[in-house]
Amino acid sequence: MADVKVDATLDITSDVCPITFVKTKLKLEQMKKGEILEVILNDGEPIQNVPRSVKDEGHKIITVEKVSDKFRLLIEKGE
Repeated sequence: MADVKVDATLDITSDVCPITFVKTKLKLEQMKKGEILEVILNDGEPIQNVPRSVKDEGHKIITVEKVSDKFRLLIEKGE
């Protein structure tokens, strides 16, 4: 996934659920359809809930990868 152009990055590692999803949703609302949002999040509830909620909102999860003790999520903004 090294050739995916990231349009914005959001670090939510200092937040807890449900604020993690709220911040992700608000950031996606500021972006245009097709743009890529990189989200850095913690293990546990954030990695379990944020990808599922993002997909429920109509966005596409491009990749989820573990980086050290965090996760990197790439989201393509949908409609």
